[in-house]
Amino acid sequence: MPFFTVSIAATSVIHDGKGSLRFLRNIPEQEFKLIPKKKKKKKKKMQQASNYSNSDARIKPPIVALEWGKIWSDFEGGLLRPVLALSVAGAAILVSYSQRLGIEKEMAISIARAFIQLSIIGFVLEFIFNQSNVAWIFVAYISMVSVAGYTAGRRARHVPNGGYISGLSIFVGTSLTLLMLVACNVFPFTPRYIIPIAGMMVGNSMGVTGVTLRRMQEDMQAQQGLIETALALGATPRQATLKQVQRALIVGLSPTLDNAKTVGLISLPGAMTGLIMGGASPMLAIQLQIVVMNMLLGASTFSGVLATFLSWPFFFTKSYQLETKVLIAD
Repeated sequence: MPFFTVSIAATSVIHDGKGSLRFLRNIPEQEFKLIPKKKKKKKKKMQQASNYSNSDARIKPPIVALEWGKIWSDFEGGLLRPVLALSVAGAAILVSYSQRLGIEKEMAISIARAFIQLSIIGFVLEFIFNQSNVAWIFVAYISMVSVAGYTAGRRARHVPNGGYISGLSIFVGTSLTLLMLVACNVFPFTPRYIIPIAGMMVGNSMGVTGVTLRRMQEDMQAQQGLIETALALGATPRQATLKQVQRALIVGLSPTLDNAKTVGLISLPGAMTGLIMGGASPMLAIQLQIVVMNMLLGASTFSGVLATFLSWPFFFTKSYQLETKVLIAD
């Protein structure tokens, strides 16, 4: 009877096509092991291939599948805190009005612009972060550099081609810093990392470049007689204005240096605060902030020094005399 039972079980399994039994003597029927057939795997592979061949969308699934309705609902749901924070700005406007500063309108416009610009860039970043094409990184980066160059150029409007000089200096300085960070494998070259990092560096370099060019022009204007005397004694334009350029760079880089000296003691920077409020470990936030301070100092120094070298020739004529139209007072 046992043998008959086993043979019937084996026969039924083979005929059903579910597997085969390996028969061993003196082993109970419950301990028989099923040996899967290779045809079964091939069948699954063939079914998967046929499923993918039925639709091109399955062969090349879409990279971006943004749910704009959900994104908009999340945006609306989080508006309460920004709206409540307007009370602080309103109080500042009231203080300005009570002191007759005359900048209440400018303060209100600044707050409104910040709200609109940040809201728009939030939706833009939602789109870019879901793209796999690195070309979006360059599009966003060039846009930021262009706006920063224009803004910094307005600070030094008496410097010929100040906007182009500022834009090129910011582009080269921040690009060099980004290249070093990516080469050292500090950050991966993806939009989610590169765009925020580039934004911080471009914004900081914009301030340094604008202040440096403005201070350089003001010092040359104030010490015009000293510079002309040095030129008359045979000094080159670079030698005659070396001290003014050095002072301009020191003044431009002072805010960045002060922030690096007091970070963690007086204030917690934005990147570190954002990570901590988002639930990240304080140690992780500190490590990231150290990287941020290093890259801001590097990008600002590169951009400021390059701006002085590029603007130097525009302060002098071809005969090595000071250009009077550059030394016009506001």
